[in-house]
Order: sequence, then C-alpha cells, then structure tokens
Amino acid sequence: MAAARDEPFDSIAKTLELVGDRWTMLIVRDVFRGLRRFEELRGDLGIARPVLSDRLGKLVDRGILAKARYQEHPPRYEYRLTEMGLELSPALVALMRWGDRWLADAAPGVVLYHRACGTELEQGFWCPKCATTFGPRAIKSRARPNGQPRRAAR
Repeated sequence: MAAARDEPFDSIAKTLELVGDRWTMLIVRDVFRGLRRFEELRGDLGIARPVLSDRLGKLVDRGILAKARYQEHPPRYEYRLTEMGLELSPALVALMRWGDRWLADAAPGVVLYHRACGTELEQGFWCPKCATTFGPRAIKSRARPNGQPRRAAR
C-alpha cells in the first residue's frame, strides 16, 4: 500500500502511537483470550506491576479497554475490551499469522476457529462490490478527495 509521505493523517502512525509497544499489544491479546484481572495479566505476561498499571491506564484512557469493578472491599477491577478494542482483532490475527509463517520454528501453537461451526479461520481482504477475496498485491491506495466523507464507523 503506497501512501504519500506528507499525508496529513497517517492512520498507521496514529495507531502505533496508541498501541505500538510490545506490552500494550500483549495485554490486548490476553484480554481477548479472557484474562481480565490485574494479577491474571501480570502472571501470564511476567510484566512488572508499574508497567502493567501504566499500560492498563493508557488503554482505558484511550478507550480500548473499560475498567469494571468486580469487588467492593478492597476495590478491585477487571478490564474488558470496548468496541474500539474489539476492532483490533484483525490486526492481532494478522500479526499472529505473519509470525506463524515467518518466525515460528514449529507448527503454530494456536489455531483460530469459528465458534459456531468449528472451522479453522482464514484471514483475507474482501471487496464488497466484486464479492471476491484477494491478497495484498491487489491493494492500491489513493488520497481521499476533499469533502468526501469517511466510511461510517460501525
């Protein structure tokens, strides 16, 4: 995908500012996997408490996670993905697939499947006009004409 260097809004750069460090993406991955409490996340990741606390605070402040109290005394919280956080799923899957292909020494340790039917998932691009799937070599980019609205948020 080609993009102009002086593009006024670079979505990739802005996204990486939000979630681009290692710990942030691993926290999001773990919350997708069902780990929601501070100690569960700390134990799974082996992350220092201050680093985890900082990253969780940023993820909540940025709207990727929501903090929900699950115990009153002492107050304890769990972290849940917001709609914004849920939409990071394709990015995580793409990183996982890429790592499985180019970095893994053995067969992938995780298989993603459709919950309803059990079929292993594939990831790809879909054109709603042509009703076809395609690979990255078929993608081009162009600047959006001024005044043209962006696609509506889901």
